[in-house]
Amino acid sequence: MADYSIEAALLAKLRELPGDQQRKVLDFASSLRTNPKRPRKSLHGLWKDSGVSISDEDIAAARKDMWGNFPR
Repeated sequence: MADYSIEAALLAKLRELPGDQQRKVLDFASSLRTNPKRPRKSLHGLWKDSGVSISDEDIAAARKDMWGNFPR
Protein backbone atom coordinates (compact mmCIF):
# COMPACT_ATOMS: atom_id res chain seq x y z
CA MET A 1 0.00 0.00 0.00
CA ALA A 2 2.82 2.43 0.84
CA ASP A 3 4.44 1.77 -2.55
CA TYR A 4 1.18 2.61 -4.29
CA SER A 5 0.90 5.98 -2.52
CA ILE A 6 4.46 6.84 -3.55
CA GLU A 7 3.72 5.77 -7.09
CA ALA A 8 0.49 7.78 -7.18
CA ALA A 9 2.19 10.88 -5.77
CA LEU A 10 5.04 10.54 -8.26
CA LEU A 11 2.64 10.17 -11.19
CA ALA A 12 0.63 13.19 -10.03
CA LYS A 13 3.77 15.34 -9.84
CA LEU A 14 5.02 14.00 -13.16
CA ARG A 15 1.76 14.94 -14.89
CA GLU A 16 2.19 18.55 -13.69
CA LEU A 17 5.51 18.88 -15.53
CA PRO A 18 5.94 19.95 -19.15
CA GLY A 19 7.16 17.30 -21.60
CA ASP A 20 10.84 18.29 -21.56
CA GLN A 21 10.98 18.04 -17.78
CA GLN A 22 9.12 14.72 -17.87
CA ARG A 23 11.89 13.46 -20.18
CA LYS A 24 14.51 14.57 -17.62
CA VAL A 25 12.67 12.65 -14.90
CA LEU A 26 12.56 9.58 -17.13
CA ASP A 27 16.28 9.87 -17.92
CA PHE A 28 17.07 10.26 -14.22
CA ALA A 29 14.94 7.25 -13.24
CA SER A 30 16.63 5.20 -15.95
CA SER A 31 20.06 6.19 -14.67
CA LEU A 32 19.14 5.00 -11.18
CA ARG A 33 18.58 1.51 -12.54
CA THR A 34 21.63 1.39 -14.80
CA ASN A 35 24.20 3.20 -12.63
CA PRO A 36 24.11 1.81 -9.10
CA LYS A 37 26.31 3.63 -6.62
CA ARG A 38 29.82 2.30 -6.63
CA PRO A 39 31.95 2.60 -3.52
CA ARG A 40 34.40 5.46 -3.73
CA LYS A 41 38.06 4.66 -4.02
CA SER A 42 40.21 5.71 -1.12
CA LEU A 43 42.54 8.64 -1.73
CA HIS A 44 44.85 7.37 0.99
CA GLY A 45 48.36 7.28 -0.39
CA LEU A 46 47.51 9.36 -3.46
CA TRP A 47 50.67 11.44 -3.11
CA LYS A 48 52.83 8.54 -1.95
CA ASP A 49 55.08 8.35 -5.02
CA SER A 50 55.00 12.03 -6.02
CA GLY A 51 57.79 13.23 -3.73
CA VAL A 52 55.43 15.80 -2.16
CA SER A 53 55.53 16.02 1.61
CA ILE A 54 52.65 17.82 3.32
CA SER A 55 52.56 17.99 7.11
CA ASP A 56 49.57 18.43 9.38
CA GLU A 57 50.88 21.93 10.12
CA ASP A 58 50.90 22.75 6.38
CA ILE A 59 47.30 21.64 6.09
CA ALA A 60 46.26 23.61 9.18
CA ALA A 61 47.95 26.76 7.82
CA ALA A 62 46.26 26.35 4.43
CA ARG A 63 42.88 25.91 6.09
CA LYS A 64 43.41 28.96 8.26
CA ASP A 65 44.43 31.01 5.23
CA MET A 66 41.50 29.76 3.15
CA TRP A 67 38.79 30.06 5.79
CA GLY A 68 40.22 32.94 7.84
CA ASN A 69 37.93 35.60 6.36
CA PHE A 70 34.90 33.39 5.87
CA PRO A 71 31.84 35.01 7.49
CA ARG A 72 30.27 33.08 10.32
